[in-house]
Amino acid sequence: MTDNSFLEVRSLTKRYRSLTAVSDVSFSVKPGEILGLIGPNGSGKTTLFECLGGTLPADSGTVMLDGRVLSPNQRNSVLFYLPDAITPWPAQSLRWVLEFCIGLFGGRGDLRDEVIRRLDLETLLDQRIGVLSKGQRKRALLAIGLLTPQPLLVADEPFEGLDLRQTREIALALRSFAGERRTLLLSIHQISDAARVCDRFVLLSAGKVCGEGTLAELSSLAASKASVNPKSDLEEVFLALT
Repeated sequence: MTDNSFLEVRSLTKRYRSLTAVSDVSFSVKPGEILGLIGPNGSGKTTLFECLGGTLPADSGTVMLDGRVLSPNQRNSVLFYLPDAITPWPAQSLRWVLEFCIGLFGGRGDLRDEVIRRLDLETLLDQRIGVLSKGQRKRALLAIGLLTPQPLLVADEPFEGLDLRQTREIALALRSFAGERRTLLLSIHQISDAARVCDRFVLLSAGKVCGEGTLAELSSLAASKASVNPKSDLEEVFLALT
């Protein structure tokens, strides 16, 4: 197992008949970090997350914790998968949904007020989930995810639907919960958003991993394979490696 890793994904593959959506994907998640799964739409990010979360069966591959293979059911105690573009309990108020989820999942009630403040949800608590705008609903979903008790939060496209100011505020909020309190695995298609919030990156293209590491590590890898400045930004590095 990779040194200082919290969770390790090994050779995960998902096929749809003749289409291989995720091909032999391997990477590790370190405790307390924000790891970004980076790739354009259609690169396999959501399929990979659905396989990790147990909502979609993988054709092959393993997920390991401390050298022990976890079944999809066992992963429920380790990670919480937060899909993109869902509207849970649309007729209920946000206040009701947060309290219900804390009770349903045995969540972190002690973080409730801080999560609400950090995600700027105070004025939305009495609004029904179903009438929230896309950006408001995204913040509400992140609140649900941050209040769950599992040590790893796996969130699909947490910045989708947010404007620039909201993205920066949410990035700061997520950073405040990472570290000793939480490990985060985020799928992100906007590279500028990923560079703002993530500690390390997994680069995904056409269902395959093209690189894993910090920006400095990936820059060095890109420089060794192409005429790329070792101090290039994440966008240039991604293009060079994919």
